[in-house]
Amino acid sequence: MNAQQAGAQPVDRTVTYALTGACGGFARTLLAQTRRMPGLRASVLCDLDTDGVHALAADLGFPTDELVTVGDVEALTAAVAAGRTAVVADSALLAAGGFDILVEATGSPAVGYRAARTALTGGRHVAMVSKEVDSVSGVELASIAAEHGVVYTTATGDQPANLIQWFDWARGLGLEIVAIGKSGEYDLVYDPETATVTQLGETIDAPALGGLLKLGEDVRATLAARAEAVAPLKRSAAADYCEMAVVATSTGFTADVEAMHYPVARVAELADVYALREHGGVSTRDGVVDVFSVLRLPEEASFAGGVFAVVRTHDPVTWQTLAQKGHVVSRDGRYACLYLPYHLMGVETPTTLLDAVLRGVPAGSPAPRQHVVLGGRATRDLPAGTVLTMGGHHHEVEGVAPVLLATDDAPADAAPLYLAAHAVLAADVASGELLTVGHLTGHDAELLAAWRAGLALPRGGDTA
Repeated sequence: MNAQQAGAQPVDRTVTYALTGACGGFARTLLAQTRRMPGLRASVLCDLDTDGVHALAADLGFPTDELVTVGDVEALTAAVAAGRTAVVADSALLAAGGFDILVEATGSPAVGYRAARTALTGGRHVAMVSKEVDSVSGVELASIAAEHGVVYTTATGDQPANLIQWFDWARGLGLEIVAIGKSGEYDLVYDPETATVTQLGETIDAPALGGLLKLGEDVRATLAARAEAVAPLKRSAAADYCEMAVVATSTGFTADVEAMHYPVARVAELADVYALREHGGVSTRDGVVDVFSVLRLPEEASFAGGVFAVVRTHDPVTWQTLAQKGHVVSRDGRYACLYLPYHLMGVETPTTLLDAVLRGVPAGSPAPRQHVVLGGRATRDLPAGTVLTMGGHHHEVEGVAPVLLATDDAPADAAPLYLAAHAVLAADVASGELLTVGHLTGHDAELLAAWRAGLALPRGGDTA
């Protein structure tokens, strides 16, 4: 959060990092930014596509002789000692890399878990970008980090870390927080001239939205009508649920309903939307984590996948003054929404790397706890033998809808969604049924052990 402290001041040594998933979109943003930062350097880049890593580096302006592909420990050690950036295909080689912090960005639950565990037990810090890994094993990995005197952290620039830090900031000010969350990845852009709404590259007719641009007196009725108007568009994503599961481990906030509310809302409405139900909003209680779909006009700025906190107001004159300055305050004056309309991916992540290595500070709780289960419900009848394939940009699991359950409300054997990814069903699962560990075969045994170890840690209250 403090760029001057974390990134802009010179440091007395170069911090080095290893990066897995080095051909991904996040990796590019991080590599592009650290090229501009003296005192921070990529030491080892790991990806199955080593040629792709070299091509990306060349596109970013790395000298052609700066990167070298290596295939064994001896060659890796020599490359690092010579000040070159080693490129490897096998994450098992990372242990010889001599780096300060691992940035784990494979998105692979089992591979990412083992890479992080090896780094932590070897005395290296870990910045976890792979939310799929974090949602299953993050609590256990943080415990391992504490045992070895190193930092396990979410990565600033991704929404989980940004939201956790925003929560900490608001709570540190003594604000009474009702709900926290983020926007979905893609806005709903309504064009009044054509009566259409566009999400990413998909456009549908939505004439009803023209009369729904204001909340009206009945907030929940308006939200329901908006949801119906954009029903042909898929607004929710497994990635959203996964990110909110990670946020829950550091804050103790949980989903109000297992599918989350996902209201279609304009930014200026958020204080009214996330008010308690008795005040016209959607929240049934305090302590809610949620995701909303941004509704905006073409000329209006995007929320850009940003994060928010809805708080109760205190002194009426203070909040009236803030409302006059353009801050989002509910119509009845009871609530306000404080928000950051951005997430910058790897452009901002260097602050986390420097904070972890130089100051021992994580971008999240140092002792997260498993307050929620990111589970899955079958969206159709799934026969025994079905492979639960994970794929796509948002790492959806085919035939399974993500759900976010408070740990105390979930069955003891509920299967984490990303433990189930790529596993095989050992039994039939009916449509609507929650996946359990007993339904699975072929899942990763070490990942399951990590999940159970994290689940066994006492939770108590919030942990941030």
